[in-house]
Amino acid sequence: MAGRYDHDVLAGDWRRRRGIPEVAAELDLVVEDADSGFCGAVVGFEAGGVLLEDRHRRRRTFPLLPAAFLLDGEPVTLRRPSRPTVPAARRRTASGSIAVDNVRAQVAKASRIWVEGVHDAALVERIWGDDLRIEGVVVEPLDGIDDLDARVRDFAPGPGRRLGVLVDHLVPGSKESRLVARVTSPHVLVTGHPYVDVWQAVRPAVLNISAWPVVPPGQPWKEGVCAALGVAEPAELWRRILSRVNSFADVETPLINSMERLIDFVTEPAG
Repeated sequence: MAGRYDHDVLAGDWRRRRGIPEVAAELDLVVEDADSGFCGAVVGFEAGGVLLEDRHRRRRTFPLLPAAFLLDGEPVTLRRPSRPTVPAARRRTASGSIAVDNVRAQVAKASRIWVEGVHDAALVERIWGDDLRIEGVVVEPLDGIDDLDARVRDFAPGPGRRLGVLVDHLVPGSKESRLVARVTSPHVLVTGHPYVDVWQAVRPAVLNISAWPVVPPGQPWKEGVCAALGVAEPAELWRRILSRVNSFADVETPLINSMERLIDFVTEPAG
């Protein structure tokens, strides 16, 4: 628990202190079990306890003991609401996670996620931005990965300073696969997708086309796509692409799987 809050909320005999507030366990209230560290939203009650669901949709039931939970870093006693709880429609983020309302973004962690460029970063923000702010993870764009191994060494990854890297066109035999092979730190996870550019990870139907144009070898891919679609310049086409992406349903599965793996990796507790 050290370092997560301004003071050690578990120091001393805190369960016996007077003045621990009682809080109604309303649906979607986000709390943390003080003993296990499991953090989730209230989704109901089972066997005399409160049922919590975390961002991965895992559920656990905890007894309603005095001062057994933390709310915004402070110990509280949860009680069942005085009125019956009626499950409401669950709002979800663009990534498909259950939305957590009225929770401030965490202070940025030392761990990071790197992506190849500003378009990758904008697309990740569009879909996973809510999740990353809740987790306190910053996404940083690189200008390509030609010097990835040197950048990783400069970052100095460690148990509490993990690094996730999302790479375009990560397929066997590619230049990208050879560059990635140089990164061997156990505190770094490199994943990717098979598409030439992150644009291609957006489903063609989002742009009302049947498939992404095939660009002949040796021709710049973005410019070739623009020419095939009758768009003047890449910046204009990118604005159209990004404006039509609203959720994970608008991008291909390899990108979704890679980003979920990276988020899990950089938010896994050090140990």
